[in-house]
Amino acid sequence: TTQKALNLARKHISTRFREPAEICLDMAQRYYDDAQHFHKKGEWVLAYGAVNYSHGWLDCGARNKYFDVNDSTLFTVDDTP
Repeated sequence: TTQKALNLARKHISTRFREPAEICLDMAQRYYDDAQHFHKKGEWVLAYGAVNYSHGWLDCGARNKYFDVNDSTLFTVDDTP
C-alpha cells in the first residue's frame, strides 16, 4: 500500500507546492527504505514502525495538497469534491 501511495504521489506533485512535496516524498522514501531494511533483517516491529512513518509523511503531503491525489484508499483524503 505504501509503495503504491509513493508511486502515485510522485506522479501527482502539485506545481504550487513542489518544494514541500519533494521534502515529504524524500522522507517517505527514506522511511520506506528503512522499513525494507528492517524487514529483511527480521526486525518486524522496527519495519512496521518505519513503514507507518513513511505513510504518515505521504498522508501529510496529501492532506496539505502537496500532491494532487484524491484516493481515499491510499491517503487520508476525502475523495468527494
